[in-house]
Amino acid sequence: MFVLANFVEALASVVGILLTIMYWLILIRALISWVNPDPFNPIVQFLMRVTEPILEPIRRLLPPLPLDISPIIAFFIIIFLQRFLVSSLYDLASRLQ
Repeated sequence: MFVLANFVEALASVVGILLTIMYWLILIRALISWVNPDPFNPIVQFLMRVTEPILEPIRRLLPPLPLDISPIIAFFIIIFLQRFLVSSLYDLASRLQ
């Protein structure tokens, strides 16, 4: 049973790290959007490619607004997943040991 507990704990760690990386990428994209970035810049293209699959479905659910609040909604979702999903996985791993 300890193998399953170690697997669940490792999964929780990986999910937590991935959520933190996505949080920072979305934050950087939001900050860069304030300065009218060059769309041909490789860093800007990378940020768009990585964050758009997360932000676009949120934008489709929201009514048309003059300000794009999809990054804020994405932050709330990421924080919820970190607090609920990752914490639950760590608790499950501790109970399996």
